[in-house]
Amino acid sequence: MDPVCLYIGARPVYWYGIMVALGFLACVAHLTILGIREGRPPSFGSDLAFWMMLSGILGARLAYIAANINYYLQDPWAIIRVDQGGLIYYGGFIGAFLAGIVFARIQRLNILALADYVITALPLGHAFGRIGCFLNGCCYGTPADVPWSVYQQGALRHPVQLYEALLNLIIYILLILAYRRRKQNENGKILAIYCIIYPLGRFLLEFLRGDERLGWHGFSYAKIISLGLMAAGLTIWLAVSKRNCRQ
Repeated sequence: MDPVCLYIGARPVYWYGIMVALGFLACVAHLTILGIREGRPPSFGSDLAFWMMLSGILGARLAYIAANINYYLQDPWAIIRVDQGGLIYYGGFIGAFLAGIVFARIQRLNILALADYVITALPLGHAFGRIGCFLNGCCYGTPADVPWSVYQQGALRHPVQLYEALLNLIIYILLILAYRRRKQNENGKILAIYCIIYPLGRFLLEFLRGDERLGWHGFSYAKIISLGLMAAGLTIWLAVSKRNCRQ
């Protein structure tokens, strides 16, 4: 599988970069349409998506560089080659989340309400990114002997990138349905749902990852972070439920 989509002159254009760009555009379109339906300015969704995307890519790249610091010390120029891959999702999630908090403070918005709004778009963009990983040949799966296995890194493997893309699309649909049915006093509920479902799926998919996984005592860092996010999601859910009971 060729990670290069086309050449402009002698310069390659990678599938990964194309899919990340498409994921960003999909998120902008989603947030813009949803924002207009809620009476927000047309530029609200694109402005928010821009800053969160920028911060998300920065966070994802810094996390990847930290995880592969020896390689980048030998080839510092490779640090800026994001188009070739090399992003860690949870680093991006943290970066984007921090940008959302700053945006909410500047705009004087309820942080949890804004988080619910934004999180509905995240799985859609993430699905595009995982398809980009599949086309790029990174984040590959363990060796497999199943009818749908794919040839990557010299062996037949689980297409774990596509598993996660499908997971994200399912989560996207669930979040949209939950967002439409939420009540005004349930700020944080959609965020909680995401923080419970996606990390659970990611935790399970980590067992099918065949690329090098950094971790601690046999647990990859992605598994550890997944458990932490699930705990955070359950805490937010219980807090929202408790608040509703008091009203």
